[in-house]
Amino acid sequence: MAKEKTVYICSECGHKESKWAGRCVACGSWNTFTEESIKTKLKFSSSERNSEPVALSRVTAEEKGRIDCGSEEMNHVLGGGLTADSSVLLGGRPGIGKSTLLLQTAAAAKVSSILYVSGEESASQIKSRADRLGINPQRITLFIETDLEKISSAVRSVKPELLIVDSIQTVVCKEAGIIPGTVNQLKFSACELVSVCKEIGAALFLTAHVTKEGVIAGPKLLEHLVDTVLYFEDGADVLRILRAEKNRFGAVDELGLFTMEENGLKEVENPSCLFTVSREGALPAGVACAMIMEGSRMLPIEIQALVTPAQSSLSRVFSDKIDGKRVSRIAAVLEKHAGMKFSDRDLYVNVAGGMRLNEPAADLALAVALHSSRTGIPVPRSVILAGELSLAGEVRPVRFAEKREKAALKAGYGRFIGPRRPDQPASSKNSPNTVSDIGDCIRKIFRAPDENGSPK
Repeated sequence: MAKEKTVYICSECGHKESKWAGRCVACGSWNTFTEESIKTKLKFSSSERNSEPVALSRVTAEEKGRIDCGSEEMNHVLGGGLTADSSVLLGGRPGIGKSTLLLQTAAAAKVSSILYVSGEESASQIKSRADRLGINPQRITLFIETDLEKISSAVRSVKPELLIVDSIQTVVCKEAGIIPGTVNQLKFSACELVSVCKEIGAALFLTAHVTKEGVIAGPKLLEHLVDTVLYFEDGADVLRILRAEKNRFGAVDELGLFTMEENGLKEVENPSCLFTVSREGALPAGVACAMIMEGSRMLPIEIQALVTPAQSSLSRVFSDKIDGKRVSRIAAVLEKHAGMKFSDRDLYVNVAGGMRLNEPAADLALAVALHSSRTGIPVPRSVILAGELSLAGEVRPVRFAEKREKAALKAGYGRFIGPRRPDQPASSKNSPNTVSDIGDCIRKIFRAPDENGSPK
């Protein structure tokens, strides 16, 4: 019989202590330790593995097949489809549409049998959703259960090609305690389900809610246990963004774009117009466009900045789609190398369409948008930018600059402004579309060119 003991586990990072502490020594979070009773002997199911060390030269590489999910956007994010016997963790806030996405995927996937395990909804609720979405449920078997042992037994009995568990927070293992959603429950349940699916060769989808900080049940708590991690995020209005954060069988940072409609999620056919605003005439001051690369996609993104007098003695930055520290850094570079003062100003930054921007190539457009709002001079509507801004004010090269330029011209922009590419001659630095530093960029955008194409 397993022996019980009490431990204190940080809900943010999973660090364990034998006694309660106010602050976690691993991640620095305060008041995150929770008391849990665990058993010292927990038995995991295990798929067939080598029981002895083996030379790598003797190992035969096995090419695993791909399962067509029936959705071009889902296949694109997964790197060409769902890999057989792989595990995928899908995270997102409650109510964003995770269950709808997986139910539509289950109906469209090119597999013969699917087991859909739900611990949050009743069978009638799932059937009502399927009817509303117009889904044919012939290949889908429902199992309403939260007990891990019963779920594992059902998986071995049904032997599905695809298993969906919605959600991992509701699954309970008696050996790991009686409270669902704890750190111990999440880790043990996820590890057990991944192991069972590898044993029978089934692909696995796990859904998980995110915390208020936007991470799955605490930072990196389950991500190392699965092969792929997908985040389902809100965009503007009905837009939904599916983003790959980890993928052992494909590229990361790929995007899938959907819109939430009455009859379910629909794929976006023309994503290039999602993140810009259609206007007539000149752009308003404070708006600049960046050519962003998300995975293998080139997307024109509109960055909007508003610079106003500070409402208090300290200036503040309001930005949720671009990291506020990044906005402060770009403003500091403009103060130092462009002679502009932002220390007495409040900065508001937004991204059209609700896209979250992390790529360094957006630095140049962000700097130009801040300059435009501060001076009240609009950016010419034909201009689109891509470049990384260093602390010295230099504009650094970005990946696939030539592809970005071609995509910008195809999207209807007349001037693609960025740093000189390595394959371009040194004389190209005099081009009105090639910039070396932030001062050079501001001169070439906001000063009218003469008859030779150079700024006056």
